[in-house]
Amino acid sequence: ELLARVRETDLAAYAHQDVPFERLVEVVSPQRSLAHHPLFQVMVVFDNNAEAAFGLPGLDAAYEGADLGVAKFDLTFHLEETPDGLRGEVQYAEDLFDEASAQGLGERFVRVLEGLLADVDGPVSAVEVLSAGERGRVLEEWAGPAPSGEASDGLSFPELFAARVAADPSAPALAFEGAELTYGELAARVDAFAGHLASCGVGPEAVVAVALPRSVDLVVSLLAVLRAGGAYVPVDPDYPADRVAHMLSDSRPALLVSDSATLPGLGECRVPVVLVDGLVFDERKLPVAPRVELRADHPAYVIYTSGSTGRPKGVIVPHGGIASLARAQQDAFGVGPGSRVLQFAALSFDAAAWEIVMGLLSGATLVLAPAERLMPGPDLAALCAEQAVTHVTLPPTALAVLPDDALPAGATVVVAGEACPPELVARWSEGRRMINAYGPTETTVCATMSAPLSGEIVPPIGRPIVGTRVYVLDAVLRPVAPGVTGELYVAGAGLARGYLGRPSLTAERFLADPFGPPGSRMYRTGDLVRWTADGELEYQGRADTQVKLRGFRIELGEVESALNAVAGVGRATAVVREDRPGDRRLVAYYVGDADPAAVRAQVATGLPDYMVPAALVVLDEIPLT
Repeated sequence: ELLARVRETDLAAYAHQDVPFERLVEVVSPQRSLAHHPLFQVMVVFDNNAEAAFGLPGLDAAYEGADLGVAKFDLTFHLEETPDGLRGEVQYAEDLFDEASAQGLGERFVRVLEGLLADVDGPVSAVEVLSAGERGRVLEEWAGPAPSGEASDGLSFPELFAARVAADPSAPALAFEGAELTYGELAARVDAFAGHLASCGVGPEAVVAVALPRSVDLVVSLLAVLRAGGAYVPVDPDYPADRVAHMLSDSRPALLVSDSATLPGLGECRVPVVLVDGLVFDERKLPVAPRVELRADHPAYVIYTSGSTGRPKGVIVPHGGIASLARAQQDAFGVGPGSRVLQFAALSFDAAAWEIVMGLLSGATLVLAPAERLMPGPDLAALCAEQAVTHVTLPPTALAVLPDDALPAGATVVVAGEACPPELVARWSEGRRMINAYGPTETTVCATMSAPLSGEIVPPIGRPIVGTRVYVLDAVLRPVAPGVTGELYVAGAGLARGYLGRPSLTAERFLADPFGPPGSRMYRTGDLVRWTADGELEYQGRADTQVKLRGFRIELGEVESALNAVAGVGRATAVVREDRPGDRRLVAYYVGDADPAAVRAQVATGLPDYMVPAALVVLDEIPLT
């Protein structure tokens, strides 16, 4: 079937072989570039003509090839038919390929031809492209180690935190606006609040919404929910009331933890409320929460992310991957007692959980501050200097506006959330440990990390962290060769349970792992990556319309749904534009008679600030492209 299709396509093309080349260029009007041929970059030449005879009276003549030493195209496969079969060679541009890569391409081409001939009635997708050595490399050597079986594997957050408290209860655990709590003091407050939550019915599988500003009470509340055995749902007090209402209705929390200043701004909350500023916890009078046996699959938190259907979706993250995450952070970042970890991310994002784990499960000090002191620029730089911060996790857009001396020499800078430009790597890696981390919410924050970066390079997203396995697969879930772009799938202990109340979406994104033990799963990330020759992953883009903007994960479908719901908007689309280098903005286009200012105001009532388009453009029609 494939051969017949190729034959039909080629014969149809040959019908136009006499079209002048100049006319072809005029009609196609390709984008010109000095980097490559404007019409195509790969050529296949098949020579099956009879060998020409050349003779001169009294002389023996023979053909000798002449190597010009220059490749005309990026790749050329030159095949020649001989009495013994096909003979061929691969010519390649040395700017794009090395000899080993070109050799590998040639070998895979031969392997595919042999596979097609071996079973002409079998599906093309069954033909093996990789050699046994390549398959072993990408599925065993590079995919990631199996779980280590160490004692900490599978321990829950409360168990890991209790171990840190026992190790040194007098060590500083939390710093906020000039005040510090030791691990022992923090644990006492957590135990007391957890006892109260437990008396209200909080336990395994129970969900507790937490809506508090950055404060000591915020951290105590989160840890108390976990200590009682429940799972917390972070609710950003700055979210529009409509979005808060959806999150509370969708997650059905047993309680809402807030304070008297924050609660009125959340809108109507039909949930039992616990106000932290109205409670006085005295561990001498209140019963300590009983120890709860938590399994690896018990939920630890539920994070709401942008949803392509127009509503945010809740990702249920269990305790199973927290121990691996903590160990990976300690190994890669050197974080531990004496370190000071900045809590920068908003609570509603999983990066906040990453920072809490890094700080409180390593024995370091977690540094908190009011939101206004965390604005990237001079304010954030002053905070880092005042608090002697040693470890920060920031998106590239925040790093770009920090003064050069904002972080001291020897500090650890983790960049995450979106692609980091090479110039930022060169600027912040000198004299510091800089690491590029990658991971969606569905994989307990982090799936891969790079080695320490240096120089002006495009940073890879690195290798899988401990307890995690990664696969780069094609459309039929087969591993692709090194250098070939495929979709990234993640397996291992850090996988989320799925999406809260969305079984069909969970089944669509969490698939059976064909390379793991029976019953194991893998998560389809939607990110396009490729393996380098030495086994690191390089990010190549997305397979869908999800975008990352200033570290925020945005489904354009949710933005478009909000726009289309506005009266006077007939049809809308949203894109990310970068009209000036480094200045990426969310821009929306719509057809209709609605006033742009009114549209923006209406959209802002349901979407958080980072999802509201920076510009709105009215068009006569939306182009299909």
